[in-house]
Amino acid sequence: MRRSRGLTAALALSLAGAGTAIGLVLIPEASAITQPVAFTADNLPTWQPNGIVWAMAEANGTVFAGGTFSAVRPPTGGAGAEQEAVNFVALDAATGAPTACKLSFTIGDGSATVRALTVSKDKKTLYAGGYFAAVNGTPVNSVAAIDIATCTPKASFHPKFPATVRALVASDSTLYAAGDFSTVEGAARERFAAVDAASGALKPFVANADEPGRALQLSSDGKNVLLGGDFFTVNGAQSHALAVVNATTGAVAKTYGTIPSMSVIKSITADATGYYTGAEGTGGFDGRVALATDFNEKWRDQCLGATQFVLPYDGVLYSSSHAHNCTSEGEFPDGKRHFLLAQNTDWAVGQAPAPVGGFVRSPGKLGWHPTANDGLGEGIGPRVMAIAETGATKYMWVGGEFTLINGKAQQALTRFASTGDVGAPTTPVASVSSVKPGEVQVRWRASYDADDSKLTYRIYRNGSATPIATVSANSLEWLRQQASWTDATVKAGVSYSYRVTATDAAGNTSALSATVSVSVPTTVSAYPNQVREDGANLYWRYDDVVSPYVADSSVSGNTSGIQLNAPALRQTPGAVTGASTAMGFNGTSQQVYSDHRQTVGSSYTLETWFKTNSTRGGKLLGFGTNQDRNSNLYDKHLYMTNTGRIFFGVNPGSTKTVSTGLLDTYNDNKWHHVVATQGPAGMVLYVDGQSKGTLNVTGSQAIEGYWHVGGDNLAAWPSRPTSNFFAGQIDETAVYPKVLTEAQVKNHYNLAKAATDTVSKVTATEDTYINQGAPSTAYGASASLAVRGTSAYETYLRFDIPAAPAGTVLKSASLQVKTTTVASAGTTDTVSVVPVTGTWSGAGTTFNSKPTLGTTPLGSFAGVPDGSAVQSTSLDTAALSAVLGSSYSLGLTSTGTNPLWIWSSESTAVDAKPQLTLTFGAK
Repeated sequence: MRRSRGLTAALALSLAGAGTAIGLVLIPEASAITQPVAFTADNLPTWQPNGIVWAMAEANGTVFAGGTFSAVRPPTGGAGAEQEAVNFVALDAATGAPTACKLSFTIGDGSATVRALTVSKDKKTLYAGGYFAAVNGTPVNSVAAIDIATCTPKASFHPKFPATVRALVASDSTLYAAGDFSTVEGAARERFAAVDAASGALKPFVANADEPGRALQLSSDGKNVLLGGDFFTVNGAQSHALAVVNATTGAVAKTYGTIPSMSVIKSITADATGYYTGAEGTGGFDGRVALATDFNEKWRDQCLGATQFVLPYDGVLYSSSHAHNCTSEGEFPDGKRHFLLAQNTDWAVGQAPAPVGGFVRSPGKLGWHPTANDGLGEGIGPRVMAIAETGATKYMWVGGEFTLINGKAQQALTRFASTGDVGAPTTPVASVSSVKPGEVQVRWRASYDADDSKLTYRIYRNGSATPIATVSANSLEWLRQQASWTDATVKAGVSYSYRVTATDAAGNTSALSATVSVSVPTTVSAYPNQVREDGANLYWRYDDVVSPYVADSSVSGNTSGIQLNAPALRQTPGAVTGASTAMGFNGTSQQVYSDHRQTVGSSYTLETWFKTNSTRGGKLLGFGTNQDRNSNLYDKHLYMTNTGRIFFGVNPGSTKTVSTGLLDTYNDNKWHHVVATQGPAGMVLYVDGQSKGTLNVTGSQAIEGYWHVGGDNLAAWPSRPTSNFFAGQIDETAVYPKVLTEAQVKNHYNLAKAATDTVSKVTATEDTYINQGAPSTAYGASASLAVRGTSAYETYLRFDIPAAPAGTVLKSASLQVKTTTVASAGTTDTVSVVPVTGTWSGAGTTFNSKPTLGTTPLGSFAGVPDGSAVQSTSLDTAALSAVLGSSYSLGLTSTGTNPLWIWSSESTAVDAKPQLTLTFGAK
């Protein structure tokens, strides 16, 4: 937002453990905070004003804040703990508490305010500008000079500025001012002026502008001054919002015509490599511009959201704004406001960003995301920033209109340090799948950490306290792509469980993710394996158990999905034979959208399955420019009409569609397979393996955006349905960066009906153990079980084993147990699994009445490590096949002296109960 013209009042990878990993973008190794960011996002206790902070400066470990307020209070203090602070407060940079320096900026009539603060190069004088008539009673006219050592106004310095001063910058001998004034000391000086830094005497510098001045910056050589504001002319020369003038005379040295007319420049700062501006606009330019030392533009950040201040530090440009749309930068779409951002001051060596809209795109945002709110006044949020150093610690101070920082009450002032990172990453949301023997893919949506873009993930298998693998991947608040790790040490027919944690560079660790489990098939799962083999780079199977994450099951993809408005999970039966499930959509608000912005090439394939009886139509799958709201631009989509016809549409300049015939309708509440391709040969639409139409159109809309399933904008498209949102079930959505052939499409359709493994998990219905040391004691109610050779412990487990499903046989069987949490629960001895041939019961069996055990082992645990974790062993398939459909008992026995302790079926621990995993497949 801005005032209109005329107003004077805006994945990187590291890996340990067996398997392979897919992460995000390679970035340097992290320190306590991910470099090059210099500050944590954890705000420190800071005294806070009762109004708005407009200006800040720093000298010798003290931070000066000016604005419109009357008091300051402690970080947690109420009104009773306030100290008077009339539009100004000096604070210790390291403690956040007020210093002994007390200054009151007042005016007889109206409301005084401090709008600009700057410190002389020798750090001895603080200059203040705004709208005020006295400082501690000393008469002044909207500009004052303060002796920092004594905290007293310099009475001899009193230039007459008759209107608000909004910006100040000082050289060794000159103080430059910008604001609303048209005269200084009675002489014509329109919006910009210069006075002697010691006496305040007016200097001959003339840079008259037609609208208010808001920003000033000396050039690095001191020969020029950069001007920013609302203006359209400087000394009669056309130059909107930004200009460069001679530091001595004010003569125009460079003009600019690239700032839109509805935008103003609010801030100009500099480092050794150039200059940086922050803009505020109405329907115009709200972002940041970097200028080289010759004042020519290097790059432009066109994010929308009223940039108030820019501050370069150690190669990073920090900015305060309420950025809500960085679509132009390939980052977050219109939505949430991001009040504090960081980005590199320049592109890295060797990078050559393509121009966007005639300007070079800015370096991408870095992982620094403190949150704020709109706050008071105009609802801008943060307005000004300053950096102070005390000893080895650096502090970033932020002032403005906000009343919340990181979700907690904090008004107008806050600060962040270079040390003391205490915020843990968010908890990963994990998913797991296995489509072939010997391989499990563990996937998770990258976590978010407010000041660490590179996080370390640890994967734990079967409840073990020791990670089986470690993976590093990077993420930003709005870019949390999927990371994954493939476990290549698994056995066919065995079940495994996994959990994941995220740790930042300072060692702060998230909670463990929810447990996800999978049974490894004994044969390849034909349909999902073929989708992967055919090169899908997005594959959503909708087998997820936790909201809002939808896992990408493609081989190398990292495009996870985000559920919006809680679509129904794990709907059965799914489209594909086997245990896979579908997702249900309500037709009014629910959808899944991809989690990161991307482009789509000229050749691609869209594929999904759907089932519905809706007469309101809706979008099945498409590409659009927004995520959780209607896209402004959208094409490359499949949608259903009210009558159940399917349309495939693109927009290379006008809408082009291929559709099924008038009689080919698919809202019959049956599963249907739809595929759309576009490439050099044009567009093809397939339904249930058959071509339904072609069109010789090779182009589509060239946009960056997000994939949507179940809903997005359909305005102005042919036969537009009543609803943008689809009501029904969707399954097995895939996107390919190439055109699938007709033979491949038909093969996918046919493979969906192919036989696949089915898995039954059977928990023990009864268990107990016997103890030679207590020969008359029954342990049927115990929460744990034991196995040892001498002196003897034996464990007995009873299972009700199901019969094989029709047309299948038992392909594999395994026994799963979990060691307890007692010290040394594992054993160095081999534990054999044998059939129990005698009778037993949990309540009555003791050592004295123990059953007979078979002598031929069905399987064995070759030693079990200490630590509570799930352990599995394969069992003799032929022996188990002979007892399908019956109650069957297994015994655990050992010949050694080192005991094994495992949980029983009475335990409430996660994954603790003994269970069989039975895999059935085609004969």
